[in-house]
Amino acid sequence: MRFLSPLSKRPMKPLPSDSTDIPASFDPARLRKLIWLVAGVFFMENLDGTIIATALPTMARSFGRTAIELNVGVSAYLMALGVFIPASGWVADRFGTRRVFASAIIIFTLASALCGMASGLGEFVAARILQGVGGAMMVPVGRLVILKNTRKQDLMAAMSMLVWPALIAPVLGPPLGGFIVSHASWRWIFYLNLPLGLVALALALLLVPNMRGAERRPFDAQGFLLSGAGIFLLLAGMEHIVAAVDPLTLGLLGSGLLLVALAVRHFRRAAAPMVDLSSLSIATFAAALRGGSFSRMAIGSAPFLLPLMFQVGFGYGAFQSGLLVLAVFAGNLTMKSMTTPVLKRFGFRPVLIVTCLINSLTLAACALLTPGTPILLTVVILFAGGLVRSMQFTAFSTIAFSDVPQPRLQGANGLFSTIFQISMGAGIALGALAVRIGHVAATELGLSAPGIDYRFAFLIVAGVGLLALIDVLRLPKGAGDHMAR
Repeated sequence: MRFLSPLSKRPMKPLPSDSTDIPASFDPARLRKLIWLVAGVFFMENLDGTIIATALPTMARSFGRTAIELNVGVSAYLMALGVFIPASGWVADRFGTRRVFASAIIIFTLASALCGMASGLGEFVAARILQGVGGAMMVPVGRLVILKNTRKQDLMAAMSMLVWPALIAPVLGPPLGGFIVSHASWRWIFYLNLPLGLVALALALLLVPNMRGAERRPFDAQGFLLSGAGIFLLLAGMEHIVAAVDPLTLGLLGSGLLLVALAVRHFRRAAAPMVDLSSLSIATFAAALRGGSFSRMAIGSAPFLLPLMFQVGFGYGAFQSGLLVLAVFAGNLTMKSMTTPVLKRFGFRPVLIVTCLINSLTLAACALLTPGTPILLTVVILFAGGLVRSMQFTAFSTIAFSDVPQPRLQGANGLFSTIFQISMGAGIALGALAVRIGHVAATELGLSAPGIDYRFAFLIVAGVGLLALIDVLRLPKGAGDHMAR
C-alpha cells in the first residue's frame, strides 16, 4: 500500500510493519489535517505552561494565598510533563497511538475543567498534575505519528509546523493570560480548553492511525522510577533557582543529576529499556540533541528576561512591555514561509552555523538596550531574533530525525521529547541565574544603569546559545541535506 506525502504529490513509502489499522483513505489531505491537529494540541499544551504567569496574583487572591505559593501550580504542570514523557513510547506501543492520543486529549481537557473549578490550592495543584500527565502523552505520541507517516523529504515542512507552538506559546501566553484576567475571570484561562479539547478529540478519532508495536515489551519500572525521579528533582532545582541559590537548590540539582546518570546507565544495560539511547550514535541526532539543547535554553530564557527587563529595569508598563515582546512572535511567524526554501537552498549545516551566530548576536544586542533606545530599533532587534530562532528551531528539530531509521524512530522521539522538555525548563533557570550573576557583576564594577542586571544576563545567555555551534561545526558537510531534495 502506498500513500502520498501531505506536503507533496510524490508517493510515500509503505508504513512500517509495526503499523496497524491504517485506513485506505489516509490521503495527502488527511495527513495535512493530521499535522495541523498535532500542531494545535502542541500549542494548547505549551500555552498552558505559560498563560497563567500573569494571572497568578488574581488566582492567589481567590484562593487566599500568595502569588509565590501559587507558583507551585506552574511547577507541578511542567514536572508532570517531564516525568511522564519517557513512558509515552511504551504506552503508545501497548495501547495504540490513536487510543493514547485521544485519551491524552480527554485527560488534558478534563483536567482543564478541574483547574477552572478549583476552590483551593490543593485541588488546583492536583488538577495541574493531571493536566501534565495528559500533555506528556499528547506531545511525543503526536510527533511519533507524524514521523512515521511523513517522507524524509517532506519532514522539514512538517517539523516547521510542529515547532511553532514551542516558540509562540511562551511569548503569547503571558499577555493572553493578562487579557483574560482583565476582561473576564481567571477560570476562563482553563475553560477555553474545553471546546478546543472536544474538537481535537473528534479530529483525533477521525485522523490518527492506531499504530502499535509489533512485540509487547515489558514495562521498565526501574527505568521509569529512576528517570522520573531524576527529571522531577532536576526541574524542581531549576524552579527553585529562580527564587534562591542555596543548599536546597544544589541538593535538588545534584540528586537529580545522580538519578539521571543512574537511569542512563540502566537504559544502556537493560534488555527492554523505557528510553532507547541507541540513536545517540547517529551524528545528526546527537548534534541536534546536545547543540539544540543549548540553543533551546538560550531561546527559552528570552521570554522570561525581556518582560522583566522592560518592566522592572526600564519602568515600562505591562501593556507596552507585552507589545514589544510580541515583536519576537511576529518574527517567528514571518520566518515560517521562508524556512523550507532557505534550508533547501543553503543546506542544514550552513544555516545552523549562521543562525547560531545571529541568534547569539541578537541576544547580546538586547544588552545594549536602554530606556532611551528608540522603540523602532528595539522592535527591529526583537523581530530579527524571532526570525532566526524560528529557523534554528526548525533546522534542529528536522535534522534530529534525518538519519534515524524507522525501527529507531520511537526511541529517538521519546529521548528527544524528554530532553526538549528539560532544556526548555532549564531556559528559565538559566535566565534567573544569569540575572543573579549580572547583579553581582554590576555591583563589583560599580555600575548602576537602568536594567543593568538584565543586560548582563543577556550577555551570559548569548554565550550559552553560542555553545550550540560546537556540535554544529562537528556535523559533516551535507548533513541532513537529503531531507531538502
